[in-house]
Amino acid sequence: MHGDLNLVKLCVGVEKVSDLVRWRKARATEAHIKGETYVPHHVTRMWPRRAEELLDGGSLYWVFKGLILARQEIMRLDEVIGADGIRRCGIVFNPCLILTQTHARRPFQGWRYLQKSDAPKDIGPYIEGDEELPGALQAELSALGVL
Repeated sequence: MHGDLNLVKLCVGVEKVSDLVRWRKARATEAHIKGETYVPHHVTRMWPRRAEELLDGGSLYWVFKGLILARQEIMRLDEVIGADGIRRCGIVFNPCLILTQTHARRPFQGWRYLQKSDAPKDIGPYIEGDEELPGALQAELSALGVL
């Protein structure tokens, strides 16, 4: 079960969960070519003040084109020092993507906290090759209680 406090973040540049998976596979291939190990993560400028709560089973909920569609468990927060010398937060995820019920979300910058009580329910793990419904159709089916 996931924690009481989570994050929500826009997944910029992709339209659906499979796009994020393809992007990550490309990063993993690039890392492998360099002799490095790829770990699913996202680097953000701000360090969460409520880090301990997030690390107690929290997840990052991904927003695709205005809809929360998936989440990933937050495994740890790593300090990342950029080429500019500025300290940033590397949010490291469990590689397993969990599909969620569709939940509309207005655009915002950065990330926001998301209480467990406000988070969409899980549908199940993302399985590559399963056909994805378009976001608008997912939202309609979710509103009807079908998804």
